[in-house]
Amino acid sequence: MSLPILYSLQNCPYAMRARLGLLLAQQGVMLRAVVMKNKPAAMLAVSPKATVPVLVLDDGTVIDESLDIMIWALHENDPLNLLHSERSDAYPAMLALIEVHDTVFTSALSQYKYAVRYHSDDEIALRNQCADYAMMLESRLSQHAYLMGDKVSLADYAILPLIRQFARVDRQWYLQAPLPHLREWLNKHLQDQRFAKAMAKYPQWLETNEEFLFGQAD
Repeated sequence: MSLPILYSLQNCPYAMRARLGLLLAQQGVMLRAVVMKNKPAAMLAVSPKATVPVLVLDDGTVIDESLDIMIWALHENDPLNLLHSERSDAYPAMLALIEVHDTVFTSALSQYKYAVRYHSDDEIALRNQCADYAMMLESRLSQHAYLMGDKVSLADYAILPLIRQFARVDRQWYLQAPLPHLREWLNKHLQDQRFAKAMAKYPQWLETNEEFLFGQAD
């Protein structure tokens, strides 16, 4: 049986999210590294939305939303119990938290990055919108080590890549902001060897015609 194919871009936070999900589920795929300025025709043929990540299963099923890739992988195998299967209310609560992140926060973050780059007048207002969400996470993390309690969950890894991006927009502000627990949480994840594996760089598939085994347990 052939392995699924993953089209991925190294520094895209959504592609990072998908790669983390596959690693955490120990789900092997064949990774094809792409760049957005030269999108493979094979990827466009299966996912006309033309963004990464794109996962093509061996039966031809296409999953091209990062959270859906995480969820598919963890429903296949969840060795760390990231879905907190012992609690019936945990999974819906994770999805609700991620939904706010994927709508309100990511929209504000996109505008905030643009404002900082072009020195727009609304930079501080946009940063404050992002900070409101960050402070909500800070409040959670002041009570327990992870977003859903004392055990790591899907929510932590789904939210991680965009919080990493937020922390880098205005590094000086972030480091002095009243977010000590969020900074500790982020640093803990970034120093984990799983994140290092998720961020490994691969040669472009269109240049080398090479795809790489990714995600399987060592």
